[in-house]
Amino acid sequence: MLVVVRGAGDLATGIAVRLHAAGCRVVMCDIARPTTVRRTVAFSEAIRLGTMEVEGVRARFAADVDKARAILAKGEIAVLVDPDAACVSKLSPDALVDAILAKRNLGTHITDAPAVVGVGPGFTAGLDCHAVVETKRGHYLGRVIWEGSAIPNTGVPGIIAGHGADRVLRAPAEGRFEPVREIGDVVHAGDVAATVAGIPMTCTIDGVLRGLLAPGVSVTPGMKAGDIDPRGVVEHCFSVSDKARAVGGGVLEAVLALTGALRG
Repeated sequence: MLVVVRGAGDLATGIAVRLHAAGCRVVMCDIARPTTVRRTVAFSEAIRLGTMEVEGVRARFAADVDKARAILAKGEIAVLVDPDAACVSKLSPDALVDAILAKRNLGTHITDAPAVVGVGPGFTAGLDCHAVVETKRGHYLGRVIWEGSAIPNTGVPGIIAGHGADRVLRAPAEGRFEPVREIGDVVHAGDVAATVAGIPMTCTIDGVLRGLLAPGVSVTPGMKAGDIDPRGVVEHCFSVSDKARAVGGGVLEAVLALTGALRG
């Protein structure tokens, strides 16, 4: 089964890891300069580095659709610079998953593939996709929605160990992002994690630096640029998160149900 995933950030990567583990061939599409924060667990890094491995699954940058097919033939995940998912017309996938997480639909249609799954707010099952998967932390995380939409975006990050908005680091100015610390570093409130145009971006709480934009990314004031995990477990920075794994399970359920892959 061939699945195209729009987006290649950490949550999309969690989805891809679960699909790959179930035997699906996966092609991912992202922008040329991804703004992924949790880069150590994101296949979008293959665009910058050429290859990226997460939990033993390797993804490789593909310059075009033909190269993507060759990568799939090796049992790896292919990552294209293809923000509009133009590859869909050439690949004719069995399923399309929109995991851009833009909180709105950026061009996915229910007719794009036999099974179309929208991830998070911005999609309506039965209208622009066949199913929606809930992304809001809590009781319904990972639930497949067959009619209607996911819980609307509140703009407030989910609570982890008592911290919500304060665990997100935001760019202090406009300019080039220059990290000072590394993902996986133990940090304390007040530590400088990066600079933008010479202005420091300081840590807001104690914990582990779980995410940080890549060097040289252009940012604007207030843009999400880092993430601190107050639980302080360094190993969590290098494996798929509980949220991404739950959402990935929901996507896998939806894809299998819609394609009838397990029916006798």
